[in-house]
Amino acid sequence: MLTTDDTPAHVLLIDDHRDIRETLTRYLERHGLRVTAAEDAAACRRVLRTTAPDLVVLDIMMPGEDGLSLCRHLRETTDVPVIFLTALGESTDRVVGLEMGADDYVAKPFEPRELLARIKAVLRRSRSLPVDPGGRRGASKRVEFDGWVLDLGRRELTGADGVAVSLSTSEFLLLEAFVRHPGIVLSRDQLLDLTKGRVADAFDRSIDNQVSRLRRKVETDPRNPGLIKTVWGGGYCFAVSVRELP
Repeated sequence: MLTTDDTPAHVLLIDDHRDIRETLTRYLERHGLRVTAAEDAAACRRVLRTTAPDLVVLDIMMPGEDGLSLCRHLRETTDVPVIFLTALGESTDRVVGLEMGADDYVAKPFEPRELLARIKAVLRRSRSLPVDPGGRRGASKRVEFDGWVLDLGRRELTGADGVAVSLSTSEFLLLEAFVRHPGIVLSRDQLLDLTKGRVADAFDRSIDNQVSRLRRKVETDPRNPGLIKTVWGGGYCFAVSVRELP
């Protein structure tokens, strides 16, 4: 498994169980990956100061800072894909992790072969996504479009009249994907990856239904949309300019 520059993909593995770290490191390296293992969030942060992995495999339950908190930090500062390792009964944590932007999860106990397959799939998807010309995790956390202001840090959408409009988690993630890729046609699969990762049933709506709901909140005329355009056979395009605010 190679990255686009013909070097092995670099996986950062964070798990507080030494036997899991060592077993997975050996297995993944035998299958062509470069692996850096860390025992906790603090060690992970030290690694991230000196290197940029292609993917992070992250255990949720760890002493000290847990995986959910670390995932929030990763989503605020990087674009690196994240796969959670979770205990079988942690369904709530899995959903919370996916809402934070994790790309996939594997429930313990699992076969290393399953994790390898998930890693390959997430890496393929991440490479197929369009490049965000503004930098997905850029310095600006507030953007303006067509009179609307979206605060990406607070997840708050405000109209020209200064009134905040409530957004569900899935609506916010969809709008975030659009404002980070203005003028680019995004397929339904790409929008799924940008907003939900692999597990679509973490939300109860399809992309098309989510677009319809979002249009009702941001479009002057949802039946004749001017912001979120349908591209027949292609997907959707955010057809207005987006400006970063200080």
